[in-house]
Amino acid sequence: MEYRKGRHGESISVLGYGCMRFSRKGTSIDLNKAEQEVMEAISAGVNYLDTAYVYPGSEAAVGEILRRNSCRDQIYLATKLPQYLVRSAHAIDRYFDEELRRLGTDHVDFYLMHMLADRTSWERLQALGIEDWIRRQKETGRIRNIGFSFHGGTPAFLGVLDAYDWDFCQIQYNYMDETSQAGRRGLEAAAARGLPVIIMEPLRGGRLAGGFPPAARQLLKEEGQGRSGAEWGLRWLWNQPEVTCVLSGMNSLDMVRENCRIAAEVHAGEFTPEDFALIDRLRKELSGAIRVGCTGCGYCQPCPQGVDIPGVFRCFNEIPADGLSRARREYMQTTAMRRPSTGVRHCVGCGKCELHCPQSIAIREELKKAARELETPTYRLVELAYHLLKI
Repeated sequence: MEYRKGRHGESISVLGYGCMRFSRKGTSIDLNKAEQEVMEAISAGVNYLDTAYVYPGSEAAVGEILRRNSCRDQIYLATKLPQYLVRSAHAIDRYFDEELRRLGTDHVDFYLMHMLADRTSWERLQALGIEDWIRRQKETGRIRNIGFSFHGGTPAFLGVLDAYDWDFCQIQYNYMDETSQAGRRGLEAAAARGLPVIIMEPLRGGRLAGGFPPAARQLLKEEGQGRSGAEWGLRWLWNQPEVTCVLSGMNSLDMVRENCRIAAEVHAGEFTPEDFALIDRLRKELSGAIRVGCTGCGYCQPCPQGVDIPGVFRCFNEIPADGLSRARREYMQTTAMRRPSTGVRHCVGCGKCELHCPQSIAIREELKKAARELETPTYRLVELAYHLLKI
């Protein structure tokens, strides 16, 4: 495993474990499965675990895994303050204390202001005394590094970066987001300040790992040196010395082992001109294939009407790669054949989802587009039959 330096001399594994996408049994995390996967990663050298207050069940699961295996001191633990829910100074303490209890620890190594959208968001926290609060937590050792996670454009990111003496930051970054989100400009600006940069959504919620259109699949087959789409996406990131750690939401042992293998082989600056050319060609092929920039993060959930928004967009995005018939079949199986059904027709246009979308997707409009292609008369008949006849 390769390691890169934190601001205070920490040796951080280039591969981090993103704990948002643990496998679930019903509504609960499959703890035994998650434990196997996390411990496999730690054994292979992964030492950075990332969770958050709002990831359902994640903090408690991470805390239990660390307790069972007595390995809290082997890893750096990162979690996040849901700053968008904070309305008082007391609430900051309440959320943080609850997180410590869930995690079963007396300190957090890397603590983030979650989804800090712009400088105004930070100024609102300043008015509640967040800077004094951070100082006190650092003095007592309950927080070792303070940072922020960010979704939004480059100018807003630079504004947040300049607003405080941060220890690190976390951004969405991949070869499809090189000039969007914080982008390369944001990455380089943070690195120039000596900040470790943690990468989330390195494969765009899995879109850069699979589901490629035919032309991209053929390109990988002919010129990909036997590497998968996921491997190319990860190697592109690790080629950049400004990238400290790449989070992967690993939810199978095969995925853990493959990602750890790659992380043990990579070195910054290893890409050849031919490698960059391949990424450019993949980017062009994918630019026309991704209809909605949804990463499946789930921040738009739960929908008050029960619409499975990430599921809808996943099927909609499958059309260029897998064909309309297959996408419609998948959509029918995953929305019409659920109780209650979770298709677009239940949307009432309230817009709650758009308030929470890190990608700033016009969700209501995109749902209408998806419905026009996916909700055929046959779909509606099957949905009606399934629920009336209790199939």
